[in-house]
Amino acid sequence: MRISRAIVGFAAVIATLSACSSGDGKSDNAAKPSSQAPAPSSSAAPSSSAAPTGGAGAKEPCALLPAEAVSKAINIQGVTSAPGPVQDNAANGGKAKSCVYSAAGKQIGALAVTRFEGNKIKSAEMIAALKKAKANAKDVPGVGEGAIYYTDENKTATLAAAELVNNVPVLVNYTGPVKMTQEMMAPLVKTAVDAN
Repeated sequence: MRISRAIVGFAAVIATLSACSSGDGKSDNAAKPSSQAPAPSSSAAPSSSAAPTGGAGAKEPCALLPAEAVSKAINIQGVTSAPGPVQDNAANGGKAKSCVYSAAGKQIGALAVTRFEGNKIKSAEMIAALKKAKANAKDVPGVGEGAIYYTDENKTATLAAAELVNNVPVLVNYTGPVKMTQEMMAPLVKTAVDAN
């Protein structure tokens, strides 16, 4: 359950950073998603992994990072994946979709992909804003156009990478238990970024 809350919290950080970077003065509205859990959405229903949603050529998060890759990274057998919360933020154009990974009936991580259609925020701006919001963030080389790793007060760890995909700014992040190290998460996020 902590991981689902971390996804919502991360979406709020993304909403804030995007609004701040775009200079549109809507940062008050952008922070609202963190105050409530995302409502179930029909677009969160399982769909074909090749189906373009959220923009031309966009893949579903579960298609970007197979459960087998997560299983190998954390050395736990029987990992499954299912579509997670969907969150759209009209204030900054962010459309976040997620995939939740589970084993033995417990959530063990989640991949979130946020596409900023119509928002020309740069990868470096996204990473700089995340660093500002997360004091313990460390740069992670070799993943996307910029990436960071940090832990937070909810006892979760996150590795987030920014990139430009078909001229659309995209932020890809994996959130898991705090015991997941940067070395465990980097290959997961790199796999998702490369498949995007």
